[in-house]
Amino acid sequence: MPDLEKLSLKKLSQEIKSRENKPQAAGLQRFFKTGPGQYGAGDRFLGLKVPLQRLLARKYRDLPLSDIEKLLRGEFHEFRLIGLLILVEQYEKAADRGKKKELVDFYLAHTAHINNWDLVDLSVYKILGDFLVSDRKALAVLKKLAGSQNMWERRMAIVATYAFLKNGEAEKTLVIAKQLLADKHDLIHKAVGWMLREMGKRVSQKTLTDFLDQNRQRLPRTTLRYAIERLSPRERADYLAKIV
Repeated sequence: MPDLEKLSLKKLSQEIKSRENKPQAAGLQRFFKTGPGQYGAGDRFLGLKVPLQRLLARKYRDLPLSDIEKLLRGEFHEFRLIGLLILVEQYEKAADRGKKKELVDFYLAHTAHINNWDLVDLSVYKILGDFLVSDRKALAVLKKLAGSQNMWERRMAIVATYAFLKNGEAEKTLVIAKQLLADKHDLIHKAVGWMLREMGKRVSQKTLTDFLDQNRQRLPRTTLRYAIERLSPRERADYLAKIV
């Protein structure tokens, strides 16, 4: 019989708080831009490193969705990340598509609490992206997220396409990247560039350079710099020279 106390949300909360590292928390709050007016304004950290959070997520991976919801609503960043990592664990171990859909629906119902770039990047392609690879409505779901007023949902849209890229498919990345080229936020520019770079690596470099050539006048410089990281020095210099 499992130790129910060991697996409880109360016990997990105690374990998280017992590992508080105030100096590291202060550094994380600067790194994740939590000051007034910044993208992570108001977020609070306890200072746990990600490998430790992964260990805790594996240990408590059988928590029910009701407890994961409480983690996602937690006041500290680490509670939300651990909640998402548990959700990833459960999704990857789900025995059938019905259970996976339940977890995807839960994920989409709680995007308001997936509110920093690491929370998005460590979860969205492993849950939503993976599920959409075999869903005929995938593009509609991604385009809706890409059109959201919520910046984190827009980032979800493009990073979710990583699952398609890992499967050798570029179409979804191309469509969502193009939709987001006019976005004003640097974190979206970076995410789009990251996925374009991965497209060049995992699908084909020609698919990448064709996209860059076709959209040369619309590319934010940050997006371009990320996208061309794997090109030759000469190619990088050529692209950068033609962007104002």
